[in-house]
Amino acid sequence: MSKLPPYTTTGQRAWHYTFLSICALIFFFLIFPILIIIPLSFNAQNFFTFTPEMLALDPAGFSTKHYADFFNSSDWQNALKNSFRIAPVATVISVTFGTLAAIGLSQSHVPFKGLIMAVLISPMIVPLIISAAGMYFFYSRIGLQGTYIGVVLAHAVLGIPFVIITVTATLIGFDKSLTRASASMGAGPVRTFFKIQMPLILPGVISGGLFAFITSFDEVVVVLFVGSAGQKTLPWQMFIGMREQISPTILAVATLMVAISIVLLTTLELLRRRSERLRGMSPG
Repeated sequence: MSKLPPYTTTGQRAWHYTFLSICALIFFFLIFPILIIIPLSFNAQNFFTFTPEMLALDPAGFSTKHYADFFNSSDWQNALKNSFRIAPVATVISVTFGTLAAIGLSQSHVPFKGLIMAVLISPMIVPLIISAAGMYFFYSRIGLQGTYIGVVLAHAVLGIPFVIITVTATLIGFDKSLTRASASMGAGPVRTFFKIQMPLILPGVISGGLFAFITSFDEVVVVLFVGSAGQKTLPWQMFIGMREQISPTILAVATLMVAISIVLLTTLELLRRRSERLRGMSPG
């Protein structure tokens, strides 16, 4: 934390520390419900609450049996495999179309850019239950409802807006004179893209891809409408576990998903800093 300048008044110091206290309270309010899951996942009993042994920090009150249940259960493992079969493919589709859309919208001669952007990012704005219902009726008409391809395309639609936003933000600081220089030296549009544009916007592309992957990996509403029992993902299995059988294994799965999210968010932050350095917005 940086020190306050010596010339700050008493009122400015009071507001500074009040602001930090408010931020800390908001952070605690948002994060504590997530963090409380982690110790509960090591409960030796089949309860969703802290046992007297856990509160007393007795080693007998802690166990990794819920994690063992997850790795030894065919239902959970099949759901995990489905999630890793769907999310990467949906991410590749989202990155491909989202990056092309962002580059196209960055051109000054494109008409109605605001309207096109609003349509492309609408899956982020429209309530998910409405998008899921619409996909269900549309996919059922064209024969994709309940298929692997249908679920992948649905998740790709949800991930494209994140890619567009992150790549568009990266393109704001892009020097277009580089592409003109490449063209003046005889390079075609495709070669210019892969040799000039792509290396500079790559942090934004990867960041958008990670957001798209998280969206697909954590999504449950759309897959309930569009998917079938053969495409049962990890969040779907968690939903079933909460609705039909209160299984503490859900806590172990939730802890693993929190760990994956932390790793991905850390990667996003590192990529953001690298992107700022490449664009000269921060010191190296």
